[in-house]
Amino acid sequence: MPKPTENMLEKSTLFRKNFHTISTIILLCFFLIVLIGTLFSFAENNITLGIVTILSPLLIILIIAILLKARVGIVAILFANYFAIGLSRYVDLPTGLMVDGFLFLTLASVFFSQLRTKVDWSQASKDLTYLVLFWMLMTILQLLNPETVSRTAWMYAMRSMALYSAVIVPLIFITYNKPKDLKSFIHIIMWFTVLAILKGIQQKFLGPDQWELRWLNEPGNRTTHILFGVLRVFSFYGDAGSFGGMMAYFGVIFMVLALHLKVDIFSKFLFLLVSFGSFYAMAISGTRSAVAVPFVGFFVYAFLTKNFKVMFITGIILLAAIVTLKYTRIGQSYYEIRRMRTIFQSEEPSLKIRQENRELFRKYLERRPFGGGVGSAGNWGERFTPETFLAQTPTDGWYVQVWVEQGIVGLIFYLSMILYITFKAIFLTLFRITNHNFRFIAIAFLSGAYGIMVSSYTASTLGQMPGTIIFFVTMSFIFLMPQWEKEQLTL
Repeated sequence: MPKPTENMLEKSTLFRKNFHTISTIILLCFFLIVLIGTLFSFAENNITLGIVTILSPLLIILIIAILLKARVGIVAILFANYFAIGLSRYVDLPTGLMVDGFLFLTLASVFFSQLRTKVDWSQASKDLTYLVLFWMLMTILQLLNPETVSRTAWMYAMRSMALYSAVIVPLIFITYNKPKDLKSFIHIIMWFTVLAILKGIQQKFLGPDQWELRWLNEPGNRTTHILFGVLRVFSFYGDAGSFGGMMAYFGVIFMVLALHLKVDIFSKFLFLLVSFGSFYAMAISGTRSAVAVPFVGFFVYAFLTKNFKVMFITGIILLAAIVTLKYTRIGQSYYEIRRMRTIFQSEEPSLKIRQENRELFRKYLERRPFGGGVGSAGNWGERFTPETFLAQTPTDGWYVQVWVEQGIVGLIFYLSMILYITFKAIFLTLFRITNHNFRFIAIAFLSGAYGIMVSSYTASTLGQMPGTIIFFVTMSFIFLMPQWEKEQLTL
C-alpha cells in the first residue's frame, strides 16, 4: 500500500479544518432549497406540497434517529398513531401509512443494531407475542377466503385488525422494555390527550376549521356528527365515537394514577386535571357507548384494589350516577347529558336498527364460518366494495365487524385472545406485582382496557387508531412488570 504523500496529507488536514464550514454551507443550501420550495408551493396554493416540503428536513432527521435508536421509533409510532387521521384532513396524503412506515423503520433499526450489539430476541418469546402473531396468521389466511371481494381492501383493513399488534408487541418487549420507557409512555399519552382535549374544546366553542368543515360535508359525516343542530366533537380522531371512547379510557387511567401513584403533588394535580378534562371531552363527543367505559372501568378498579372501603365508595358513586341518569331529569337542559340518558332507553330507534342489522348478519354468516373477508365491511368496505351487502350494512361495533369479516371462527379466537391477555394481566396484578407504583399503573391500564373492551360491542374503539396500539402497549408493560421486580428495577 503506497504511503500518503505530503500533498495528500495537506489536503486531508485542510478538509478536517474546514469540515464544520463545509457542512454548514451544505446545510444552509439545503434549508434554502426547502424554503424556496415551500414558498413556491404556498404561492401556487398547494398546501400539501408546502407542508411536506417544510417538514422534509425534520423527517430526514427523524428517519436517521430511528435507524440509530429504535426507542425513537416507538415514540414516532405513538405520535403517528395518535395524529395521523387528524392530519389527513389537512393534507391530501395517506397519512395513516405513517404508522406503517415508522413500524417498518423501527424493525429495521432493531435488525441493524445487530451489527453493533447482539439483540436479545428471547425477550419477545412470550405468550402475548405468540397470540398476536397467530392472529396475524389467521388474518393473512383470509386472503384464501372465497368470500373476499377485494384484496386491496384486505391490505388496508388488516393493518389495524392484526398487523399493528403483531409488530408493536415484540418491539415493546425488545426495545421499549424498561421502567423509564413506561414513565415516558405515560407522559406521552398524557400530553397527547391534553392536545386532543384542547382541540375538542376549540371545535365546541369556536367551531370546526375550514378543513374540518370540508370533512364534515363528506357523505355520511354530517349526519353522524351533527345531531339536532349540535356538533358531536371529534378532535383530531377518526370520528366522534373513537374520540369519546378514548377520552373516557384516558379519564379512567389518569384518575387512578392521580389517586394512587406515589409522585409529587404537581404530577398528581396534572393527572387529575387531565382526567376531568378527558371526561368532559367524552361528554361533548356525544358518544353514548363511551359512557360504559367509566362505569366498567371504575368497577374493575374497585375490584383490583382489594380494598373494601374503595369498593364501597366506588359502588356508591357508580350507583348514584346510574340513578341520576336513569331516574331523574337533573341536567336535562344540557344536550350532552340528554344524549347520555338515551343509553337507558330500551325503545331507542338506533338500538332497534342495530338489532335488525345483527339479525341480517347472523343469517348471512350461517354458512360462512370464516366470514365475508377482511375489509369487506365498515369504512374499507364502503370505499372499495360499496355495492356489496356487508359494505352497505353498518356493523356498529368492533366485535360485530370481526364476526362479519372473519366469521365465528375468527371472533371466537379474537375474544379468547383478548380475554386471555386481560385475565393474565389481572392475575399478575393481584398475585405477582408487589411494587406499589407498578401495581397501580397496571390497575389503571386494566380498568381503562376493560372499559373500552365492553364499549367496543357498540363502538369500534378497540379496533381503530389510537386504541389498538395503545391497548397492546399497555398490556405488554403489565407483562414486563414481574420481570422488572425480579431485577429490582423501579419507576
